[in-house]
Amino acid sequence: MMAIGLALLPWTAGAAEVMTLQQCRDSAIANNKELKIAAQQIEIAGHDRKIALANYFPNISASAAYMYNSRNIDLLTREQSDILTNLGTSLQGSVQSGLENMLSDPGLLQIIQKHPEILQLLGSLSDIDISGPVNAIGAEIDKAFNLDIQNMFVGAVSLQQPVFMGGKIVNANKMAKLAEELAQTQYDTQYREVVTEVDNAYWQIVSIANKLKLAQEYCGLLEMMLHDTEVMVNEGVATQADLLSVKVKANEAAMLRTKATNGLALSKMLLCKLCGLELDSDIELADEKLDRIPLPQTGPQMSDTEIFSARPEIRSLDLARQIYDRKVAIARADMMPKVALTANYFVTNPNLYRGFQNKFGGMFNVGVAVNIPIIHGCEAMQKVRKAKAESVLTGYRLADAKEKVSLQVAQLRKQEEEVLDKLDMAESNLASAEENLRTATVGYTEGVVPANTLMAAQTAWIQAHSEYIDAGVELQITASSLATAEGRQAGGSGN
Repeated sequence: MMAIGLALLPWTAGAAEVMTLQQCRDSAIANNKELKIAAQQIEIAGHDRKIALANYFPNISASAAYMYNSRNIDLLTREQSDILTNLGTSLQGSVQSGLENMLSDPGLLQIIQKHPEILQLLGSLSDIDISGPVNAIGAEIDKAFNLDIQNMFVGAVSLQQPVFMGGKIVNANKMAKLAEELAQTQYDTQYREVVTEVDNAYWQIVSIANKLKLAQEYCGLLEMMLHDTEVMVNEGVATQADLLSVKVKANEAAMLRTKATNGLALSKMLLCKLCGLELDSDIELADEKLDRIPLPQTGPQMSDTEIFSARPEIRSLDLARQIYDRKVAIARADMMPKVALTANYFVTNPNLYRGFQNKFGGMFNVGVAVNIPIIHGCEAMQKVRKAKAESVLTGYRLADAKEKVSLQVAQLRKQEEEVLDKLDMAESNLASAEENLRTATVGYTEGVVPANTLMAAQTAWIQAHSEYIDAGVELQITASSLATAEGRQAGGSGN
């Protein structure tokens, strides 16, 4: 593996938890709230798909009701009721009146006198009491016309089975499945964003940690130079101005070391936040102590077609376009006939089918329901046109996204090439700076090189190292961004 060489100072091992790049990614993925929300959206979309699937099956429901009525229903008027309940009395009176009329008729009276047994028969008829039984019969008839509905119970069991809904159920199921896939692609998008963010924070820490080591080494060099200069001043070889110049540089180096120390602490706090750890967690990155920053792993260059199929953002837009196509079909289904089978069983008390007896009685029915939409202000047609327009709009967005992705990948590939060139130049500059520092140090020790020259060589050495580190870290970040842009998993540091 190609590698970037770094000048490192001995690093005191502590009790800090050592974390690799992959461990940081895993911790961030496990604790990221946005990823948890996206995962929950996948679960919700799965439930929606199952809800849509349920529309294929019959809908069975049961209902019941109780009602108390303050009055019953009487099918007869009060006058008719009185006539029925007093029918025997009226009939008895009519019989008595008829007998009296017969006895007052002279012609009939002569017949009775000739036949006394007729008189005896009429007397027996007058003694018969028919009012009571007939009144009872009339009362029973009157009661039969009185419907007892004071306590009413009603129950029903219904079944509806869709047969043809214009394709609405089929397309709704397809759309629900696409929505579930869309939720998954949104999760993948968020996942890649988290990985990229962690990678950037990780390599930023590696960069600052190595610059801190350079600052510490720089401070060590200036301290040694300060000691040598004090000796040379005492021997009369160097001046107080040289000593003051070295002290100023030593103070600047100490300030640089302090800034790097604070920057490293803040950067680690950011990484801890991304990884879901306590902000004051004592962590150490595996690449902090490496003598070399590894080059990212690269694979074969992907085609645009492969990139488009791998990028979750492109997949999301493509799924959205397909969903709008399903919406067009669903909107069109509102203009088509709908057929469903129905079956019902009703039970009531009083029994509606047996003279309102206070007993439960029921019936069932089966049938076919057909609904044919005719016109409703062309609403359904406008819904179809709207869904088509949304589908076309999503297609435009998809095409635009593909162009932007192609441009992004091309820019990152070009940037990666530039960073590789920058790394080569930084490596060459570092070699020159190290040789220049070695020569200046020897010359200063021998008294043939002034302090300013040595400090300039030290500054150039620090700058060359810093550029070298920046180039290596920039290459890692660029490689991670390129992997994300191409829709593949970014490579780790090899630890």
